[in-house]
Amino acid sequence: MRVLVVDDNESWRRFFYSTLQKQPEYQVIGEASDGQEAVQQAQQLQPDLILLDIGLPKSNGIEAARRIREVSPTSKILFVSENRSSDIARGALSTGAGGYLVKSDAASELLPAVKAVLQGERFVSASLAAHNLAKPRDDQGDNPQRKNVVAPFPEKKVRHEVEFYADDAGFVDGFARFIELALRAGNAVIVIATELHQINLFQRLVADGVNVAAEIEQRSYIPLNVTHTLSSFMVNDSPDPVLFRNVAGDLIAGAAKGANGEHRRVAVCGEGVHILVAAGNLGAMITLERMWNEIGTNYEVDVLCGYFRSDFATEAEVTTLARVCAEHTAAHGRELWW
Repeated sequence: MRVLVVDDNESWRRFFYSTLQKQPEYQVIGEASDGQEAVQQAQQLQPDLILLDIGLPKSNGIEAARRIREVSPTSKILFVSENRSSDIARGALSTGAGGYLVKSDAASELLPAVKAVLQGERFVSASLAAHNLAKPRDDQGDNPQRKNVVAPFPEKKVRHEVEFYADDAGFVDGFARFIELALRAGNAVIVIATELHQINLFQRLVADGVNVAAEIEQRSYIPLNVTHTLSSFMVNDSPDPVLFRNVAGDLIAGAAKGANGEHRRVAVCGEGVHILVAAGNLGAMITLERMWNEIGTNYEVDVLCGYFRSDFATEAEVTTLARVCAEHTAAHGRELWW
């Protein structure tokens, strides 16, 4: 299957190219960086599939898609965008495109999306599943013979979120919001952070009216040093699954005793993953994210992972950023990049 990749961001083009080229059934035959060039390339190459970004210069992706349908009517179109607006997605699909892929979900969803669209099925990223976009509407101009409709990745029920911060002030603001919401709901909170961030969080929470000393005393607020916590389950620079489950299980069981809400839920926020990626240990970071997924599922724990923009400072880190987002049920702060 011959694929044309259209995106004004070179790093995303490289990501799509490298991912598809590893699959023997796909061949990337061209690239374009703006809407006009996309139409020209589509007309010249007549590809089987076009990965089409929406936010393109000269002519946006939706306008380009309409023109592509005229000059290359057999080409299938899969929109790729960081925009999660259901209205934008619906407008994109109204061009007759076969799918809408959210970029931060691309690490896990790109290949299934490509396969579905090439098979004539509708694909919509799981993060947009609640808007019922997977089913073509009569006013969307879709092929009336397209009967197969898929959204192969159901929405995750576990709350395992990630937030990206521009600086320390943003980190404190983000973690403080998470902590205060949990405490107001009667839940216990485990906070895994550096000593400096713990001090700043303590001061911020007190300023917001939280009696932190009392919360610590009744074990509904548990501050932990991130370096010490990581060392308790790291073996040869990688998280040990058995040690991690034991450490996390004991912490959550202890924190649950301090929760006074109806459901006695525990929330965890931490920057251990930031520490690992900042040290260049990307494999350990992804492993730790997946372990928190398991813990969140088994114990019904709300998890917030904190990263800094500096963790993904170069264009080469876009692939890593996509992998990080793919491990979470929601990602906040991506507007720092897009």
